[in-house]
Amino acid sequence: MKLNKSRGLCALAALGSVMISLPALAHDSVLHSMNAIQDGFLHPFTGLDHLLAMLAIGIWAAQQKHARAWLIPAIFPLMMVVGGTLAVPGIGLPGVEHGIAASVLILGLLISFAVKLPVSSGVALVSIFAMAHGYAHGQEIPLNESAVLYGAGFVLATALIHAAGWFASNAAQKLLASALTRYAGVMITLAGAFFLSSLA
Repeated sequence: MKLNKSRGLCALAALGSVMISLPALAHDSVLHSMNAIQDGFLHPFTGLDHLLAMLAIGIWAAQQKHARAWLIPAIFPLMMVVGGTLAVPGIGLPGVEHGIAASVLILGLLISFAVKLPVSSGVALVSIFAMAHGYAHGQEIPLNESAVLYGAGFVLATALIHAAGWFASNAAQKLLASALTRYAGVMITLAGAFFLSSLA
């Protein structure tokens, strides 16, 4: 059952990315489209703060042991799109960099202490983090590339990073090595503290 939900999460995210991409593909050249998707896909891997937060989402969601825990990583890409949509026209969103750093710190603490929250609370918390991450991504979309296709690329990458965290966390727990997951949380927490201190 858990494996089917994990596969469903990955499939849903991938399908959503493809659906987003299709309308734009009808208007842009194939080469331009592929460049935009590729650049968007690679972007989450270029910032350690983004990468750790997205990985942490998957790890923490897997710790929840709840039938609807998959909603936590599922909502993150969707709310990233909302944040990115605000950034493209230049709508202000205060405290973005601090929000990103704080998300790494808080997620690391949640993993370290294996904190379990109601799914609704987890979704609400993750949605706030996702808005900040999505806004930052939206600000960095190249002017000569399709925002829709670029966004589809980073949404797909985000979903895959979530899935990697989810599967890694589940694998550790099945091997009776859940302590490894908590140690990972400690490392993520320390990274988040460093990111926050660098903004002071």
